[in-house]
Amino acid sequence: MALLTEHDVVNMRFNDAKRAEDGFDKDQVDFFLDEVAETIATLTREKNELEAKLQASQARVTELENQLGIAQPQEDQHAPSEAASTAAFAPVDAPSDEAQSSVAMLALAQRLHDEHVANGRAEEERIVSEAKAESVRIITEAEDIHNRTLTKLEEERSLLERKIAELREFERDYRTRLRSYLESLLQSVETQN
Repeated sequence: MALLTEHDVVNMRFNDAKRAEDGFDKDQVDFFLDEVAETIATLTREKNELEAKLQASQARVTELENQLGIAQPQEDQHAPSEAASTAAFAPVDAPSDEAQSSVAMLALAQRLHDEHVANGRAEEERIVSEAKAESVRIITEAEDIHNRTLTKLEEERSLLERKIAELREFERDYRTRLRSYLESLLQSVETQN
C-alpha cells in the first residue's frame, strides 16, 4: 500500500451512500482511515529506524574518538551537528585526512538524520492534524445530514397525522350520512308495509 500524500488526504471525496440518511459510504471511509493509519505506522516505523541508526552512529563516533584518544566532555555526549565542531576533535599534532574526513562524514550523517527525523515528525503531525480535521468535517456533515433527515421525517410525520385526522373525519361523516340514509330507507320500508 502506497503512503498517502497531503494531496491525497485533502482531496479525498467519499461517495454518498445509497440512502441519503446513511451519510457517506462506510466501507470507503473505513478503507481511507485504514490507509491513514498505515501511513502513520510506516512513518513511525521509519522514525524509529532512523533513531536506531543515529544511536549506532553515535556509538561509532564514540568508538572512533576513543581509538583516536579524543576525550569528549560529558555535556557533549550527543554527536555534533556541524562538521566544523566535529573537526575540533581531531588531534592537533597528527592531522589525518582520513580521520577528519570520517568526522566530517559523521557530522554530515548526523545533520541529515536530524533533518529526516524533524521532517518525519512534521509530516506525522501534519497528517494527524489533517486526519483530525477531516474527521471533524465528516462528523459535522453527518450530524447536519442527520438533523436535516430528522426535520424532514418530522414534517412527513406531521403531514401523515393531518391526513389520518382528515380520513377519520371523513369516515365519521360518511358513517353518519350512511346511517341516516339507511334509517330513512328503513322508515320508508316500514311505512309501505
